[in-house]
Amino acid sequence: MSESASGDLREAMNRVRVEVGKAVVGQDGAVTGLLIALLGRGHVLLEGVPGVAKTLLVRTFSRAVGLDTTRIQFTPDLMPGDVTGSLVYDARSGEFEFRSGPVFTNVLLADEINRTPPKTQAALLEAMEERQVSADGVSRPLPDPFLVAATQNPVEHEGTYTLPEAQLDRFLLKLVIDVPARDDEVAVLRRHADGFRPGSLETAGVRAVVSADEIRAAQQAAAAVDVSDDVLGYVVDLARATRQSPSVQLGASPRAATALLAAAKAWAWLGGYPAITPDHVQTMLVPAWRHRLQLRPDAEIEGISADTILTSVLQQTRVPI
Repeated sequence: MSESASGDLREAMNRVRVEVGKAVVGQDGAVTGLLIALLGRGHVLLEGVPGVAKTLLVRTFSRAVGLDTTRIQFTPDLMPGDVTGSLVYDARSGEFEFRSGPVFTNVLLADEINRTPPKTQAALLEAMEERQVSADGVSRPLPDPFLVAATQNPVEHEGTYTLPEAQLDRFLLKLVIDVPARDDEVAVLRRHADGFRPGSLETAGVRAVVSADEIRAAQQAAAAVDVSDDVLGYVVDLARATRQSPSVQLGASPRAATALLAAAKAWAWLGGYPAITPDHVQTMLVPAWRHRLQLRPDAEIEGISADTILTSVLQQTRVPI
């Protein structure tokens, strides 16, 4: 791909931020995280207390990238077949036929994913990793591109289930959505006072600014970003440092290292860099690994968080020149 074509794609992807900003205020970091997950062919987990626009953010982002979107409201009584689809008996033909579930879409909004039991959460494992659904011995591919954007409340909230490690490992990034700053919160109220309705994005003028073909081309361009052996070694050193931390029971795996690499490539490409630098790795480390570390019980009792450990690992690991 020529540099001019790549530049046009980059400009188109960056316009998504502007479109999302028409409906969502003060969440620029989360919008960038969604873009990186899409470019890195990964998935994103959004965590925050109720009322901080997690669902609105995903809905607006999906509209800005022009992809088919399906929303699943995860509840305690949701069954795996309600997500992936199931075999249904057809009385006319006398045979069972597969009826596709809502997972067959480009962007799946898994709303409040931690309010359903692990059995139903596990229904997404194959879809997120292999981008297919298997039923009755037949594997059915999912649309391309495919992104799971899941929202969850903090795990200490009532009525939530802790996501299994295998489920968490499928997410490229975990983004923490905080309450907006005061000025941003005033801007949110002003928009609502002027008639903005979250259920109708048309009133905010949000429109699609990229196509599916452009997204696929951007994914290929991001994957082609160069990376030196020194930077690869830096990623490995960071992963090994998490495994040696006295507060960590299960550190970053080789899959975590590949996830960090994919996120750093996407971030570098969005910024117009031809190769990854240590700065790109450092920027993406916490969102790419905060949900992959399993802390020791005594560390959790002391209030030590994964973010704190990763910050310490960054400070103690030698940076390549």
